[in-house]
Amino acid sequence: MRILYFAWVRQRVGVAEEAVSPPEAVRDVAGLVAWLAARSPGHASAFADPRQIRAAVNQDFATPDQAVAPGDEIAFFPPVTGG
Repeated sequence: MRILYFAWVRQRVGVAEEAVSPPEAVRDVAGLVAWLAARSPGHASAFADPRQIRAAVNQDFATPDQAVAPGDEIAFFPPVTGG
């Protein structure tokens, strides 16, 4: 599974992307967020408030209950605002 981080999420995690192999129990975006938050203090900071994070699975916007699978590309980024 390829994980991409953008904007302040990348800054907090400390990397732009990483390859991970979460346990089989991780089946959706919410589960992945919880699992990632436990990986390091930087991950914990980035995912401290999951409501402040948006996700895309294979380049399509995703909700927390969106399924994830090995081989997927998941991107995490802050909400986008216009002005």
